[in-house]
Amino acid sequence: MNAQDIARACADAMWAEDKASRGQGMELVSVAPGKAELTMPVQDHMVNGHAICHGGFIFALADSAFAFSCNTYNQRTVAQMCSISFVKAAKLGDLLTARAEERWREGRSGIYDITVVDQTGSTIAEFRGQSRTISGTLLDEDTRPPSP
Repeated sequence: MNAQDIARACADAMWAEDKASRGQGMELVSVAPGKAELTMPVQDHMVNGHAICHGGFIFALADSAFAFSCNTYNQRTVAQMCSISFVKAAKLGDLLTARAEERWREGRSGIYDITVVDQTGSTIAEFRGQSRTISGTLLDEDTRPPSP
């Protein structure tokens, strides 16, 4: 099994259990080692008192992309620290895309940058996450795809 197969199988295993992301209408578009892309439509229940998307939903989208990107190596990995800068408002009906990319990974730690854009490609937010691996794997021997 190659690195892409492992990344995909890990994402599939996580997605099957990820009620939080699916519950907000997110879709997992793509995954590769150290990378992930998710989308989320801004729905009515996500709009705050300023008639824009509440930042917590944008954070959740970026955080989910972070989670999928740092869990592509079949090592259970969680967030240790995250920060976000909101640079433009998202509105009801916008389709947001979060693209996560690994910047550095060594030992049990990693750093990932996630950019959230709207359907026009305009940047909505920039997110940086620091990951930490914990014990366990996402795939056991029975769930791993066969080697070619």
